[in-house]
Amino acid sequence: MNLESPKVNVEKSADYLFTSLTDVKNFEKLMPDSIAKFEVLDENAFIFGLKGMPEIKLKMKDKVAPNKVILGAASDKLPFTLTANINSLTPNTSEVQLLFDGDFNPMMAMMIKGPITKFIETLAENMTKL
Repeated sequence: MNLESPKVNVEKSADYLFTSLTDVKNFEKLMPDSIAKFEVLDENAFIFGLKGMPEIKLKMKDKVAPNKVILGAASDKLPFTLTANINSLTPNTSEVQLLFDGDFNPMMAMMIKGPITKFIETLAENMTKL
């Protein structure tokens, strides 16, 4: 299952956004209002929970300065990655798009597609809060 957020323009440099997104504690600022739990586990991992959803542990998988940050699920039960693609438009403006790539059975994919789409759209919209 592949989902894409809308591309969002942010009044920050690509380097600034890359640095912000590689610091996992900054993801708390991006979370939707329905956040029930957010806990940094170490410099590369955090757990978050949204109301009515199971908690998910994400960890840093890869980073390519200053254009890409890849987070992945720490559990094999819900195998997915969340990739932030950062494109520099001007020295002080960047475009960010989030890509969700998960390997789910068709029933699970059907159940989570709506909530996950809304979730990544909210994360992208909140990039301006960094």
